[in-house]
Amino acid sequence: MRGPWTLPNFITLVRLAALPFFLLCIADGRFTLALGIFVAAGLSDGVDGFLARRLDMKSALGAYLDPIADKLLLMSSYLFLAIPNYPARVKVPLWLAVMVLSRDFLILLVGLLLILTAGMKRFPPSWAGKVTTVTEIVTVLLVLCANVWTLPRELLLVAYGATASVAVLSGFDYLHRVARNPEAPVPAR
Repeated sequence: MRGPWTLPNFITLVRLAALPFFLLCIADGRFTLALGIFVAAGLSDGVDGFLARRLDMKSALGAYLDPIADKLLLMSSYLFLAIPNYPARVKVPLWLAVMVLSRDFLILLVGLLLILTAGMKRFPPSWAGKVTTVTEIVTVLLVLCANVWTLPRELLLVAYGATASVAVLSGFDYLHRVARNPEAPVPAR
């Protein structure tokens, strides 16, 4: 592991710094710009991970900072795209935003409790968690695109249903893993 000031960590910090601008674009109804920032954030996430692995620039800070940046982007996207008074033509359904945010909050709470009570420090992502993250990202991407261009409503409904389904499944998978062996590392994504 290297020190905290690496190129991948700098890219992650830039991604975090872009988050308020992304949210302001949603609040102001500038969805083309919001879509551009969201795509750039996704690409930068891939680039910083690639650089960290390829150039052996992994760091303890990056191990915490990168997933925090990802979760903040996703959670705030669901929150802001569901707010009724914002000028979005297409919104994330409120029920879906509550489901996604509640699941993530509960997982973070259980993770924090495991850190404090069992001293756990590693939470590698599970397969179900990775599928949930990808599905949540695709749903946000489709909602942003639907506010820029016209998309079939059926496509959005499928995305909402898929996100809800995998969120529930991965939540149960997480609880099952904790209940089965609370001392073992538990996936947090």
